[in-house]
Amino acid sequence: MVRELTHFIGGKHAPGTSGLYADVHDPNTGTVQARVPLAGRADTGTAIADAEAAQREWGQWNPQRRARVLLRFLQLVEGERDSLARLLSAEHGKTVADAHGDLQRGLEVVEFAAGIPHLLKGEFTDNAGSGIDVHSLRAPLGVVAGITPFNFPAMIPLWQAAPALACGNAFILKPSERDPSVPLRLAE
Repeated sequence: MVRELTHFIGGKHAPGTSGLYADVHDPNTGTVQARVPLAGRADTGTAIADAEAAQREWGQWNPQRRARVLLRFLQLVEGERDSLARLLSAEHGKTVADAHGDLQRGLEVVEFAAGIPHLLKGEFTDNAGSGIDVHSLRAPLGVVAGITPFNFPAMIPLWQAAPALACGNAFILKPSERDPSVPLRLAE
């Protein structure tokens, strides 16, 4: 049975509207195991608009609150570690042990990003020059996007998403169409 994948926009599965699909193969058997919708302009515009709306509130949360969300995400992924590794192996062709490593290296960055509140404090220098004080404020950029290759379908999306989210940005991911199921599952 061939699974029909979706986009994940606004916390919900969204079917593609472009009418274009790519086959996702199991490299271990050569069989098609899923079809993934390829995003068109309308899908992309919807994702951007949703991310812009969500970022307004997310960016207002204090860094500690955002860090708690990342820590909860870590807990949730820990409970799914084996199923994620098997899914990654089935789409990418890595051994399950290598898939666990891909996932682990990505989760280490999520854990690091959860410690970011200290780095977001900003700085102040009194009297940096004659009568000159200098200060910096850390503020979210807004919506950021990541485009990831097929070779590390868990690690690289997590490397991109975790720091962006920790800093108060919304994040849009365009995963590889060759192995999109783990990034989709992480988004869920």
